[in-house]
Amino acid sequence: MKAIVIEPLARVEGHGGITVELEGDSIAAVRFDVFEGARLLESLVRGKRYDEVAPVLSRICSICSAAHCLTSLKATEKAFEVTVSPQTERLRDLLFLGENIESHALHLFLLALPDYLNAPSAIALAADRPELVQLGLRLKRLGNLIQETIGGRAIHPVNAVPGGFGKAPSTEQLTGLRTALLEGAKGSSAVVDIMASLPETDFCRANTVYAALNSPNQDSYYAGDKVVVFADGERTAVPAADYRTLTNEEPAPHSHAKHSSFRGKPFMVGSLARLTVNMRWLTAKLAIAAERLRLHLPSDSPMDNNKAQALELIGDLERALAVVEQLLDDGIEDERPVPVQPRAGTGTAITEAPRGLLIHSYTYDAEGTLVSADVITPTALNAASMETHFRRLVEQCPERTDGVLAQRLEMLARAYDPCISCSVHLMRKR
Repeated sequence: MKAIVIEPLARVEGHGGITVELEGDSIAAVRFDVFEGARLLESLVRGKRYDEVAPVLSRICSICSAAHCLTSLKATEKAFEVTVSPQTERLRDLLFLGENIESHALHLFLLALPDYLNAPSAIALAADRPELVQLGLRLKRLGNLIQETIGGRAIHPVNAVPGGFGKAPSTEQLTGLRTALLEGAKGSSAVVDIMASLPETDFCRANTVYAALNSPNQDSYYAGDKVVVFADGERTAVPAADYRTLTNEEPAPHSHAKHSSFRGKPFMVGSLARLTVNMRWLTAKLAIAAERLRLHLPSDSPMDNNKAQALELIGDLERALAVVEQLLDDGIEDERPVPVQPRAGTGTAITEAPRGLLIHSYTYDAEGTLVSADVITPTALNAASMETHFRRLVEQCPERTDGVLAQRLEMLARAYDPCISCSVHLMRKR
């Protein structure tokens, strides 16, 4: 028996690892090990008043805090049948875009690029190719600026509240964002050039099931109440209220993260899934960039998630600029949040966090006190798919030396961009 153990898995958020056990030419076991303890945040918010829930649950992740905050608000508003204003919808879309820009810039330039360029870290990469790291940091700073302007601060937003926002951004702030976005958009061609220059990573091919939010506008991470599962050319719609038919969470003996499957098959969420389900996101400019990156949808390589993130990063810069210009053209109103009248009910919200589908489902009593909460994160949804792709990689690797396998497995894990700390929550008893 030969074992390859990667622990801890570096350049990802949280504590996890990969274990491969070989018996001669046979694969005895492949495991994605998640060692993080349960976060217990769902228990912490039980008994909280409805306006106290989002600030707590945004703490699940400092990278995806805006997504958790806005998904929480969306679930609460659904439970109380609250409809927010069109301006609030646009501002929430913009806040999501800021987070995605920040997260993708961080992942591509500081976490993934070192793999392709044989650097052990972003610090080492900066010594040799400082322009790459500097571009990533500039784009990340731009995403943070958007979040700070709309959400009140760069992480754990305080300005997003039930029914809207505590304070609308001023015309001056939006004008400043427009200037910053126009400057940031100049880096779009550089992103494509850099990604197109990287060596191909054709070491894992697999028929993959993809799941993503079906946005009514085809271009929103926030709007939408239906997930589309794409498998073998067929599309299956799952309403948000039926999310448990999608997740089907089951405990894994080797992992603190549960495994999800749809109709018995693991599925992948994230940028590659979003582009597969919502191909109309690809504008003419992005379609040209996709050709340069040799990305063809649907893809059979999970490594293409890096390419999909690059396309989203470029598209998000354009979309954020368009939202800001629309807000300026319409004239920003200093509107108050829509009044919230608590009532007994259940609300389920699904959005697209940077790493994929994010689910918040709440039940409230008549006074607006939270009775129960269920939060399922992208990395939890991806855990079974990651494990399946690890196995396919090992099966397809002609050179099964420790060094080659370890390098490729780490690259594949990082291509998923996992947030391991967010992936652990308590199993619901059935």
